[in-house]
Amino acid sequence: MTNDTPHQTPLAGTIALVAGATRGAGRAIAVQLGAAGATVYVTGRTTRARVSEVGRPGETVEETAELVTAAGGEGIAVPTDHLVPDEVRALTGRIDREHGRLDVLVNSLWGGDHLIPWGKKMWDTDLDQGLRMLDLGIRSHAITSSCALPLLVRRPGGLVVEMTDGTAEYNTRFRENFYFDLAKYAPLRMAFALGEDLKEVGCTAVALSPGYLRSEMMLDIYGVTEENWRDALAREPHFAIAESPAYVGRAVAALAADPDRARWNGASLSSGQLAKEYGFTDTDGSRPDGWAYFIEVVHGGKDATADDYR
Repeated sequence: MTNDTPHQTPLAGTIALVAGATRGAGRAIAVQLGAAGATVYVTGRTTRARVSEVGRPGETVEETAELVTAAGGEGIAVPTDHLVPDEVRALTGRIDREHGRLDVLVNSLWGGDHLIPWGKKMWDTDLDQGLRMLDLGIRSHAITSSCALPLLVRRPGGLVVEMTDGTAEYNTRFRENFYFDLAKYAPLRMAFALGEDLKEVGCTAVALSPGYLRSEMMLDIYGVTEENWRDALAREPHFAIAESPAYVGRAVAALAADPDRARWNGASLSSGQLAKEYGFTDTDGSRPDGWAYFIEVVHGGKDATADDYR
């Protein structure tokens, strides 16, 4: 699947759930699944009537659903707190009543960036904040999979995508804070463990990480927009490798459309890796490989630039 054939709908008839689709990678994944023709249930805690602890009222689950529909799919917004099992059961019950199956589950739940005390030791990190990070990044995923997988495994071919930050190779490094490190390593292991469970019923689980993501929040932090994002390089030169959220969205859409996706079962994948495999590009036509850049250049000392990894 490539992004230069927008008229194609390889996922027509596909029923997907993107858990954590209010903004960032989750929103972009939902939109790209919609562009490929899927029906996408999108969930999140921020709605037009209520703002989550993340504190970004400008991005809502209803807007995400509208973007999915505008892209060519069917977007269905279901406000959900994935730390409340009864709410997740109600969500999956609705999908069951309306479609009787689930083909793609994307666990893109997080929303804990505002809690990370960069540079603090574990014992200096507020315990409540640390445990909240584990709830948001681990417990929410487990609850969602527990409730949704009985629906997904009804038919062979189902796909589970555990979203995280960092590939298995990169995350052998310490991710600067004890709780953040755990929260972002756990989905890698979740995908491996789910892969073991799912392969016996003909389904697939993978872990997937975008590279240096130009999310709404990151653009705001650097005081730029998607149109002038390169202006941030004066402040953060490594931002030159940044990718748009659409890039990882296209990665998920390509995976979902691949009849041979079981070859990836249990694996840790990245948007840059899958772009080379499936032939899609980012919105600017490039193919950034952010994790290779960080491993080889930033930490490995290779004499190269971000342009060499685009």
